[in-house]
Amino acid sequence: MNNPISSLNNLKNFLEIPYDELEELNLKAKDKRDGVTAPEQEAEYRAYLKKEKRIKAVTLCFSNIEGRLHMLDYDKKFLLENADNLTFDGSSIRGFTAQQESDLRLDVDWTSFFWLPADVFGPGKVIMFADVMNRDKTPYESDFRGMLKQYLKQLKRKQGFTAYASAEIEGFLVDSVDAELQYDANGGFKLISAGGYYHALPLDRLKRFIDASAEAQRAMGYKNEKDHPEVAPSQFELNFSYTDALRAADQIQLYKLVCRQVANNMGMSATFIPKPIANINGSGMHVNFSLAKNGKNIFYKKGGNGDLSPIAWGFITRLLNHASETCLVFSSSVNAYRRLDPHFEAPNQIKVSPIDRGAMIRIPVGNERSARIEVRAVAPDSNPYLVLYTILKTGLEGTPLKKDADKRDRVRFLPGNINDAIRIYKGSEFMAKILGAANKEKYVFWKEQAADRSPRELGSRVKASEIIYHHEVTNQVFWNTF
Repeated sequence: MNNPISSLNNLKNFLEIPYDELEELNLKAKDKRDGVTAPEQEAEYRAYLKKEKRIKAVTLCFSNIEGRLHMLDYDKKFLLENADNLTFDGSSIRGFTAQQESDLRLDVDWTSFFWLPADVFGPGKVIMFADVMNRDKTPYESDFRGMLKQYLKQLKRKQGFTAYASAEIEGFLVDSVDAELQYDANGGFKLISAGGYYHALPLDRLKRFIDASAEAQRAMGYKNEKDHPEVAPSQFELNFSYTDALRAADQIQLYKLVCRQVANNMGMSATFIPKPIANINGSGMHVNFSLAKNGKNIFYKKGGNGDLSPIAWGFITRLLNHASETCLVFSSSVNAYRRLDPHFEAPNQIKVSPIDRGAMIRIPVGNERSARIEVRAVAPDSNPYLVLYTILKTGLEGTPLKKDADKRDRVRFLPGNINDAIRIYKGSEFMAKILGAANKEKYVFWKEQAADRSPRELGSRVKASEIIYHHEVTNQVFWNTF
């Protein structure tokens, strides 16, 4: 006797591509992003979508002002016919428009096309990013992806600069699905591993999660370099290769999405809360960054200080000079300031060093191809578009740090809690200059809302309010019952 459910499933002939073919497709798409014009890529992908009958929907992604990823699935045929008129209610997105001016548009970035692993995202789907636009199709001021994209184009056009970045993103794997939402009820997080750095049995839950996440990202063209358990128990890190800054930010968003979904499929949760458990190392997002011109790495100078060029050192001194003002961008949650505890290799010192893990900027060993700086004082829950935009703008347009020859060097520290970071940010004319006054006010409004829901002193125990009102976790149920 035939199983009726099995027969029904056979009716669904949706696209499912083996991982090796997926990787080949996504790597080819990645190569096109710089070498083929955007209109040509749009024409190619439109033709592909029209021809490929097994695709049922196209997922479009955008991020709100705090960096939370939002996704909409469009029917393939509808998208192809209406790509120039995609609207959504911006007033429902935290940090976007007010209710009386709610209509916003999505402008598809056809150069961001990804084929997806069907076992992670479901069969029959592809994904792209979109820029947020106003009703009149001008760029929306609070879309930091669009802002980064336009600034990168401006640098390329006016100065010939190309910005490259990669991120080392740490996270924790904890027991149970939706563990962040259940934090208070469960009495905290339950770790699934007691191991540490590079230590896990080949088939334990942490290693199986790492393997599955890495396999999915490799299939998506990430060019993985290494993946492993991190210092703290149940902590992980998956590294992928350098790419241009906009694509790096897109990959950060998809990296977190893949990890969360893989963990969910395995009955667990991947969390990027910077310090979900007290008294162990927290999670960071070390951002590696460099500039190139005419295909040459202009951060490199053989024999220079740290083998870095004067351009790179100017970039560093500007980041150091504005470190306290930009801290709220790099450490954007109440919980992120627990990570800056100096007892746990915290990068809370406003200085640069080739070896000191307490320095907010490190100079990795590099050569003509790989010379770069590493901004270590970035938390994994920060908005990657805003982070890279701020690094770029500050490094190129900020005021260099000047040393007084008559005074002895003293170590300065980043703010120790979000309230101090907010105060410094609010008083900064520089942040208003690079973000715009409206964006500066919008961003800090939501940071103050979150800070007001937690005690002013961090204390020795992670509070439920740090988790359930977190900008990557909060839903309306929690927010409205405060």
